[in-house]
Amino acid sequence: MNSTYQVEIVDTNQTYTCKESESLLSGMERAGLHLSLVGCRGGGCGICKIQIIEGNVEYGAMSKAHISDEARANGMALACRVMPRGDVKIRIIGAKS
Repeated sequence: MNSTYQVEIVDTNQTYTCKESESLLSGMERAGLHLSLVGCRGGGCGICKIQIIEGNVEYGAMSKAHISDEARANGMALACRVMPRGDVKIRIIGAKS
């Protein structure tokens, strides 16, 4: 089963759906929300930095140069390497359009 969750971007007051099998960045792109957050898509460049305000996510590998353990403990993540495990609220920290 591939559940779908709601993701709210608090900066822009936009909401989109994201499948549990896709990254928050991929879901954002599929929804047509282009917030200038696309970089390497592999967790290495740091362009798609976000803060998880609320909700459960699963983290993939991210460069510690962009997301330290302390930053991650404070909700920071790279949207290309985070998958939802429930409804999520995020704030955009990286590049903005």
